[in-house]
Amino acid sequence: MKQFFKVTILSGILTLIRMCLGFIVGKIVAIYTGPAGIAMLGQLQSVIGIINGIATAPVGSGIVRYTSEHHLSGFDSCAPWWRAALRISSIIYVIISLLLVINAGFLSKRIFLDEQYAWVIIIACGVIPFAVANTLIASVLNGQQLYRQYISLCMMSVVITTLILIALIVNFNLKGALLATALNSAVAGIVLISFCIKKAWFNYKYWFGPVYKTHIINILGYSFMGLVTALSMPTAILLVRKLLINEVGWNSAGQWQAVWKISEVYLGVVTIALSTYFLPKLSILKDSKLIKKEVNSTSIYIIILTSCLAAIIYFCRDLSLNLLFTSEFKGARNLFLYQLLGDVIKIAGFIYAYPLIAQGRVKVFIISEIIFSFSFVVLAYILIQQFGVQGANIAYLFNYLLYFIFAFTFTNFINVRFFYKNEE
Repeated sequence: MKQFFKVTILSGILTLIRMCLGFIVGKIVAIYTGPAGIAMLGQLQSVIGIINGIATAPVGSGIVRYTSEHHLSGFDSCAPWWRAALRISSIIYVIISLLLVINAGFLSKRIFLDEQYAWVIIIACGVIPFAVANTLIASVLNGQQLYRQYISLCMMSVVITTLILIALIVNFNLKGALLATALNSAVAGIVLISFCIKKAWFNYKYWFGPVYKTHIINILGYSFMGLVTALSMPTAILLVRKLLINEVGWNSAGQWQAVWKISEVYLGVVTIALSTYFLPKLSILKDSKLIKKEVNSTSIYIIILTSCLAAIIYFCRDLSLNLLFTSEFKGARNLFLYQLLGDVIKIAGFIYAYPLIAQGRVKVFIISEIIFSFSFVVLAYILIQQFGVQGANIAYLFNYLLYFIFAFTFTNFINVRFFYKNEE
């Protein structure tokens, strides 16, 4: 328990640093690029999130699990999974890089409505190996339970990358902001490599050598989960933003993006708490009644916390927009209500969906991810035509209301013995 509180405190500090630096970068981006620039950056962030998510899927949670299980037996015991993950990630990198570079102009036209930004996509592809290294090193450190070292390096990485981002944005305006976004994860990877290159586990022999079918299959399972997560909601957000750009223009899309960004930041506090406390606690429970009891009792406190945070954001929305953005974003003050209501329901849905993750119900979780990502786009398409930019927020609210009903029903009313077969 003492270890848990230490990790929680360190994670909280990391989150606070990320929030503060994120606010600073957001303010600078708003000053130098305006609402249209914010929307363009949002588009690029979604694309890079998808690209990096696909490339890093094999070196994420699978590496954490198998490193955690075998590192006490020595790094030789971990090496088969490390090699398998690196091999799969390398193959994925070659494939997606070729596809993206060849189609960079087309993608730039589709994403930014202008082919001149193809260079950003090409650069993003070129630095993917460093983004993979970032996730890979973080996963190994996490798997070895080197929490202090892991979080300290993350803090250092965030500070360094933020300074580089600010320098590029100030000196090159929109182009600098786009370049900074493309390089973000790669710079973080370089920082982690420089600090871990002399570690015993970083030795060449552990990463390159024979790869066996069993380890490939094991890692592929986690890769598939990571791929679906990387593609589903980020793609949905990308499409919704594109709908907004087509229907109401870049400036209005930037207003929506500003509100979305504020939501992402404050919800990070809640999601960190859930991932560090709630998920591990559920994972050790096998009886469905105990799981339901834990979820129902915890949900009350989490929903109250989220509601309080959302209320604070709503009543301080003018202050938030003035601090984080510029006077050009005043119109965004009218977009908070449905977004914040959606945030509260979203977190409530996440709470009731955690048993699916904790008990390894991969198929149900993946299917739900795909369905509700798709429904968000469909609802947005219908409602944006009816209500303009506000329609995207209304779609967000209704989509997560449906998600909450689904998750709540699964946890409380579906025949749980069917899903928790090992209960008895």
